[in-house]
Amino acid sequence: MAVGCSLYGVGIVSLASFTYVHTQTKPVPLMTSSDTNCLVLGKPRFNDSALIQTATREGLEAAWRQAFQRLGTKAPEQVSGDFSVALRESSGKVFIAVDRFAIRTLCYHQVGNQLLFAERADQLADSTTEIDPQAIFDYLYSHAIPSPRTIYKGIYRVPPAHYILFENNRLTVAPYWIPAFEEVRPQSFDQLRDEFRALLQQATARQLDDGKAGCFLSGGTDSSTVAGMIGLAHGKPAATYSIGFEAEGYDEMEFARIASSRYKTEHHEYYVTPEDLVRSIPMVAASYDQPFGNSSALPAYYCAKMAKDDGVTRILAGDGGDELFGGNSRYAKQRVFDWYQHVPGGIRTGVMEPLLGTRRAGSLPLVRKASSYVEQASVPMPDRLQMYNLITRLGLEQTLTKDFLAQVDISSPLQHQRKVWAGARTSNNTNRELAFDWRYTLAENDLPKVCGTTRLAGLDVGFPMLDDDLLAFSLRLPVDYKLKGLKLRWFFKEALRGFLPDEIITKKKQGFGLPFGVWATRNEALRQLASESVRSLVDRGILRAEFVETLLTKQLYDYPGYFGEMIWISMMLEQWLRAHASDFSISNG
Repeated sequence: MAVGCSLYGVGIVSLASFTYVHTQTKPVPLMTSSDTNCLVLGKPRFNDSALIQTATREGLEAAWRQAFQRLGTKAPEQVSGDFSVALRESSGKVFIAVDRFAIRTLCYHQVGNQLLFAERADQLADSTTEIDPQAIFDYLYSHAIPSPRTIYKGIYRVPPAHYILFENNRLTVAPYWIPAFEEVRPQSFDQLRDEFRALLQQATARQLDDGKAGCFLSGGTDSSTVAGMIGLAHGKPAATYSIGFEAEGYDEMEFARIASSRYKTEHHEYYVTPEDLVRSIPMVAASYDQPFGNSSALPAYYCAKMAKDDGVTRILAGDGGDELFGGNSRYAKQRVFDWYQHVPGGIRTGVMEPLLGTRRAGSLPLVRKASSYVEQASVPMPDRLQMYNLITRLGLEQTLTKDFLAQVDISSPLQHQRKVWAGARTSNNTNRELAFDWRYTLAENDLPKVCGTTRLAGLDVGFPMLDDDLLAFSLRLPVDYKLKGLKLRWFFKEALRGFLPDEIITKKKQGFGLPFGVWATRNEALRQLASESVRSLVDRGILRAEFVETLLTKQLYDYPGYFGEMIWISMMLEQWLRAHASDFSISNG
């Protein structure tokens, strides 16, 4: 089997005498003796007329090679859309790049004087590849493993908006694009609104294929916008797919139906049950190339499966609107904390902090609340965002074994975040939070969730909200249009008033949240799966036995939502290890 370039398809990478090809569940070894010379994935849009002509006449590989020959490592700057590319030259030089949000991922592994690459980390691993305990800690801390690290030692994932150059046995990893916010005086609202609506329609049209036009529909602002824009761009209503739960406080189907009614979509609904989770958790966990703990992956999978069964080949998702246009509630919360920094220093340190720190003051509820505010406001960003981190709040020494902690750097995740926080070119904290979320909320979490579950269901997926022109629009949109006082995504909502139903503009954000903790206290099969999985992490030397028993027998029942999250990420870690590294333990790992 000769291995050349993969276009839009399966990533193939040569490892000695065998190659791993990704299927829907796990890599399957195929014998080959050839090297992979290129890997081209996604839907790149070349911004140069000569490159466009080359792509049309000769294909994407030829266009990418031409771009690299002409522009070197600056080539990705001239390309829009979602893409990943890896090119190997006859000299052995390798060039790799991924798009600004790493929608299309690539991993790499240096073996001697050769750089191997593949779409997935597990395509580069074999039976001798070691699991990295630091990656497990990062996963427990972040519920995903932020790039460039992967679960495997020596195998790395290309970070968003980065390129890799391997030449003369030297590896260079660097960004080709850094978010730069213009923060200029705004045009008139009417001009911005008209431009924004046109960009939304254009972005949606770019993401459609020739098949049935479908999209996820949670009933939130973003998915509803995409559903409506499909109708404008496609000329006929979208097919929409929604997930519900028979659990109070988790079901958003009412709003999905409102959006469907407004845009006259062909609407489809499915109610996920605890039995669905029991059947699908092992499969979904194993389908990722490394542990992944976002619990909304399960409803996303069932939504994608419903669309696949309905004949959809490419589904659109609304991810990105909150992060580009200021829609997450923590943006308003952090602005309130930032106000504290404008209090004169003498008053803060000489009056407020000593007074609020007294034992007598701490006995008064309002003062306790004020003390908590001062405590959080005094912590610099991005450290402040992790003050309520799940694993640290539970206590690292109480949760994790001594042997495990001895093998990891507990400061590494926060150091990683500090570096990303400092990277954006802006003087405004709200804009810096947006750029921070482009990395952690989108590239490392939400996008892998959607891409992974749609791939498992057999669908391609597009993200209109992450269109490069919309990204550029966001970068120059005044920060007070994103967060006006404490009003979230003010401009987005006002610009779409009359297009979006009023009920959706004013609703509280929810999404595809999963009532796992509640269900685990009521469904025996789900509780058994969760308990057995989490206890296995004790046997592997990761979690402390005392903590696990308290977690499963008491804390889950006292606070199902909060402690259910810890059980979920632990269960998904164990299920992934069973599928990919069944023998792993801290003692032998």
